[in-house]
Amino acid sequence: MKFIIQRNRLIDSVQDVMKAVSSRTTIPILTGIKIVASDQGITLTGSDSDISIESFIPKEENGDEIVEIKETGGIVLNAKFFGEIVRKLPMDFVEFEVQNHHQTIIRSGKAEFNLNGLDPDEYPHLPQISEDKVFSIPTDLLKSIIRQTVFAVSTSETRPILTGVNWHIENGKLTCTATDSHRLAMRTAPIEMDPSETYNAVIPGKSLIELSKILDDSNTPVEIVMTENQFLFKSKNLLFFSRRLEGNYPDTSRLIPTDSKTELVLQTKEFLHSIDRASLLARGERNNVVKLVTLEEKNIEISSTTPEIGNVVEQIQSESISGEELKISFSAKYMMDALRALEGTEIRIHFTGAMRPFIIRSVDDDSILQLILPVRTF
Repeated sequence: MKFIIQRNRLIDSVQDVMKAVSSRTTIPILTGIKIVASDQGITLTGSDSDISIESFIPKEENGDEIVEIKETGGIVLNAKFFGEIVRKLPMDFVEFEVQNHHQTIIRSGKAEFNLNGLDPDEYPHLPQISEDKVFSIPTDLLKSIIRQTVFAVSTSETRPILTGVNWHIENGKLTCTATDSHRLAMRTAPIEMDPSETYNAVIPGKSLIELSKILDDSNTPVEIVMTENQFLFKSKNLLFFSRRLEGNYPDTSRLIPTDSKTELVLQTKEFLHSIDRASLLARGERNNVVKLVTLEEKNIEISSTTPEIGNVVEQIQSESISGEELKISFSAKYMMDALRALEGTEIRIHFTGAMRPFIIRSVDDDSILQLILPVRTF
């Protein structure tokens, strides 16, 4: 194998596929990146058997030559060293040459590296996926769906299914739900798919976080292919495979209250900053709990007490308060996470009592729902 390639394009692709490479793998060859040169261009692959990422660099794009292929072939190189080398090479072009026994020479300017490679045929093959269940979502929408749900997945492996986000498709609508059993985040979006098709799958939160880092902020569509045990996201020159989590996702619809006893409308930013200030003293505590009390004349009081340190009290004006008086305590962190996920300048909170879960929504956008379980302090 022998080729010359633009360094910046190589760096971008290496950084993308590196996101799938784990140093703690039981299969030694997976600590490497597979590089294949064909007549069409260069394909880089990284995998940790949960996620696999394939990045393609075409020979030319918009009339600009990116890669000059002199001889086709393949090699697997240690991802850690290869990534560092590529980043620090001196010139704009890099020359690759694989010799006998997988010896690989990387040249750029006056610098030359010799690396011991591995046989590309021993690298595990990427899953072959039949594309019968496919739909597409604009990239920017997919990224915001991930951002608005993935923070609520569980980080504990005691219930592995909760470490993922549940994707449910029904009547041409995608519903993504994440919960760690103390809070829940849900986002819906219309998709173009046969309305008679229903589908349910749980994607690991870690996979979605890595996918979000790789995607750009354009509105070009990402194709999503679903199979029995894999999810494939296809973007321009990029394939992102993720395994599905096995098991049944709990029925979360029972958690979401339909009625409300107290309703608040608040300015999102003002409320977020107030919760942030109230949590300053509670930060050392594991639970960092803040209290909310409704007062006269549309005021609410937010307070927090940490016995060894002190306490904080702040009143803020709400846009409106309706229903019963309320005293409730909740985790400041969960509330701030939820508020940051919502879009719009005003939020509406529906409370159904001091010990029942409450719902937070944006006033002008019904597609995002955040639910938090209160903490027993009163």
